[in-house]
Amino acid sequence: MTTNADRPDPLRVLVFGAALRTGSVNARLAALVARLVTDAGATADLAGMHEFDMPLYDGDVEQGAGLPAGALALRARLEQCDAFIISSPEYNASVPGVLKNAIDWVSRVQPQPFKTKHALLVSASPSLVGGNRGLWALRVPLEHLGTRVYPDMFSLANAHHAFTEDGDLADEGLRARLSDTVSGFLGLVEADVRYVCLSRRWYEFLGDRSEDPVTQRAED
Repeated sequence: MTTNADRPDPLRVLVFGAALRTGSVNARLAALVARLVTDAGATADLAGMHEFDMPLYDGDVEQGAGLPAGALALRARLEQCDAFIISSPEYNASVPGVLKNAIDWVSRVQPQPFKTKHALLVSASPSLVGGNRGLWALRVPLEHLGTRVYPDMFSLANAHHAFTEDGDLADEGLRARLSDTVSGFLGLVEADVRYVCLSRRWYEFLGDRSEDPVTQRAED
């Protein structure tokens, strides 16, 4: 007989929208994704970029004052989660500066908090490509830092007209695809968290000196 004490703790997933604008469609998409995470039985930690306010990265500032409070707050939330989901806008076919700046600051923490975390990338945009080009650009720094970015991504085109009044997606096919994407991602995270046999992975991050100093590549 299985008791409550025998059941593993729910997965913990940080979900945040990477836009600062009030009423951002990416904030709405993040809220929807957080609800899907909760519906799947995991614990969603919904956050916004305003919670991680930090100045532009400056090595002199870091040397003189250390990491800003916003970077330390994001580091703490990352360390408390099993995985994270970013809903990011696309700025000029690339990553928003505020998000890249946050990644740059947090990457200065040792040990590296992005390393070996699972991540799912989603986007929302009024454009016809739904911010997908920005997600491809976002994969680069995250994968460099050791994050295992989920192969599938979700991009919501014409996002200003895509939501219902209750925050769901109006299109039935898009609702099903987003739900399937989140479900598949959580299944992979759970397999990695629960089963040691899946814990082997390669990462490469030249700024992390905690592993083999010759190859700068390690296998956990």
